[in-house]
Amino acid sequence: MPHSHIAIIGAPLDLGQGRRGVDMGPSALRVANLNGRVRSLGYEVDDLGNIPVEQAEAMPEGDPRAKYLPQIALACETLADRVERALERAYVPLVVGGDHSVAIGTVSGVSRFFQKRQKQIGLIWLDAHADMNTPDSSPSGNIHGMPLACVLGMGPAELTGIGGYKPKVAPKNTVIVGLRAVDDKEKEFVRASGVHAYTMRDIDERGLRAVMEEAIQAASDGTTGFHVSLDMDFVDPKDAPGVGTAVRGGATYREAHLAMEMLCDSRNATSFEVVEVNPVIDETNRTADLAVELVMSGLGKRIL
Repeated sequence: MPHSHIAIIGAPLDLGQGRRGVDMGPSALRVANLNGRVRSLGYEVDDLGNIPVEQAEAMPEGDPRAKYLPQIALACETLADRVERALERAYVPLVVGGDHSVAIGTVSGVSRFFQKRQKQIGLIWLDAHADMNTPDSSPSGNIHGMPLACVLGMGPAELTGIGGYKPKVAPKNTVIVGLRAVDDKEKEFVRASGVHAYTMRDIDERGLRAVMEEAIQAASDGTTGFHVSLDMDFVDPKDAPGVGTAVRGGATYREAHLAMEMLCDSRNATSFEVVEVNPVIDETNRTADLAVELVMSGLGKRIL
């Protein structure tokens, strides 16, 4: 990642999940001195503020199979435009969420920027969940469980069609790392999709380094680079208690840092996002602070 400028874009969206609070994630990361700590690495930082997002209390949830779909689609379209404009200025977009449905907008913006230049992107998805449900399979109707399916071209047209084309990324260049909570119907989608999926058992048996080496290779194969989408529930709740949907048995503190360090070392990351930080259930902003630490590792901070 040779660029020297970072564009921070807040996406305070919590319409995609049932538990409130992740809309305050962007503020929590800024309180943890995200801007100043990124500048300390030598980057120029332009904080573009937050995209506008509707509030759940102001409207009905709509279709129970895809709650708040029109509002989430509008937010993701806005985010895609802002991400694309940042890339046009030769900035590296760093999106801070918000629930994971914001990734539909982020990935759409990154993909569209490179597609206009006849280039394809890869995607590395660090998450406890596959996020590959559709309205027909989701047990909850919460769209934060659908974003990876949407960028792969499966799901509501309002989300898959952002930018006028689908999919936004090829399954063969898409990698999920850290899986440990997948719905039964969703498992069928993951197996049939062609994405590379690494569970926590893979990490336990083979080690995080081997898994990340393969992930980076797959996401880089024939692409101009890859987007990194970090859901903080990738990390074990012992280290990241303030997340949207916590699942025990996640990556350790050091495994999470190693993953981000290796992504940085590859020099193939085009863009980043970190999502699902929930300060309402956090402990003295500990999860947001760790999120900023992991961003720092992804942008080049090293022990020596």
